[in-house]
Amino acid sequence: MAGRFAPRPTRTTVRGGHVGVPAGVPRQAAVAGRVRMYVPQGPLDLGLVLGPLRRGPGDPTFRAMPDGAVWRATRTPLGPGTLRVAVQGAAVRAEAWGAGAEWLLEQVPELLGAADDPEAFAPRHRVVALARHRRPGLRLTRTGLVLESLIPSILEQKVTTDEAYRAWRLLVRKFGEPAPGPAPGQMCVMPDARTWALIPSWEWHRAGVDNKRASTILRAVRVAARLEQAVGLAPEEARARLEVVPGVGPWTSAEVVQRSHGATDAVTVGDLHLPGIVGFALAGDRDADDAVMLSLLEPYAGQRHRAARLILLSGRVPARRAPRMPRGDIGRL
Repeated sequence: MAGRFAPRPTRTTVRGGHVGVPAGVPRQAAVAGRVRMYVPQGPLDLGLVLGPLRRGPGDPTFRAMPDGAVWRATRTPLGPGTLRVAVQGAAVRAEAWGAGAEWLLEQVPELLGAADDPEAFAPRHRVVALARHRRPGLRLTRTGLVLESLIPSILEQKVTTDEAYRAWRLLVRKFGEPAPGPAPGQMCVMPDARTWALIPSWEWHRAGVDNKRASTILRAVRVAARLEQAVGLAPEEARARLEVVPGVGPWTSAEVVQRSHGATDAVTVGDLHLPGIVGFALAGDRDADDAVMLSLLEPYAGQRHRAARLILLSGRVPARRAPRMPRGDIGRL
């Protein structure tokens, strides 16, 4: 009970940089959650479907267990919730806890790709066809949530993935709240929009987030309700709404709708590596830019995101020929 009715952070405590759950407040006891059984149509690989939702191996909102089960802690329209999904024979058993449990269970089919139609995809290249044959369980997830994908995508702008994952991990652990139910490994639910808006400037700095990315997140959470409503729009319309926020461009909006909408045609342009990988896999051109990538993916119009996913899964990538992008940490300054 103490965990459920922990004191709410005040503006004073936020200014002092203390928004996390007070020390000593226990998590909820391990109790049975709501359960739903779902039978997918066709093969399903939980790791491939839900993998894009994990922001690094230390993501406090995501856990992939040795037994194949996947845990996910998120903030739903009804409140925080924890979801565990595991394959049992031909079915998937989903169990959820917290205020958002019912909403999470309702979304299980779309989360696991029920709205996706892999049969609509026709491979045009041998490397793509082989990747599809080897990974028949690939489906595109649809979370129905925008902010949970938007914030970490903004953190990933113009930095290495290690820096972005570290920032997400530190901020969620410090300012989020414990995941409901018997979640493993100290999982957390990301902060709500108000808490994101009240994070002090020095905490962004300590997490290695520069002012440009922090300001973009602050602008986004001020209109969080409008952005979440974009789930009801077509992917292109949703991207247009997201890009109204200064600092959110085509790269970020594509990364969001790929997860929130399960957008099959949202290509990530402006990426440092993807054009070279696609160019090398389809045409042997490791120096391809966005224009060349889009030209090569043109035969997959309507399914370009799926084609890019399969190319990445094929393992056909150019050999590294330059040093890695240097990792920075402004928190040390």
